[in-house]
Amino acid sequence: MASIQDPVYVKLCAQLASKLSISLASARRQVDQAAAKEGKRDVETRRLLVQSMLDALNQGDGDHAATLDELLKDSEGDSNFILED
Repeated sequence: MASIQDPVYVKLCAQLASKLSISLASARRQVDQAAAKEGKRDVETRRLLVQSMLDALNQGDGDHAATLDELLKDSEGDSNFILED
């Protein structure tokens, strides 16, 4: 039987997923793997870990969509770039 999920932890993971433009499952997996590297598996540590990941993203340039747009504009001149599939 699946364990009951902590709503605060799920919300923080959803915010992380949104910032990184990845799925919720991928964001949770990243947090779980980082927690496993530290040897901590309790929910409180995971909450602190995902909050620190969000803080690090917020302190960065923060505009990942604009960065992706710029990378795609640079790729349009490449002969291997496919605009439509």
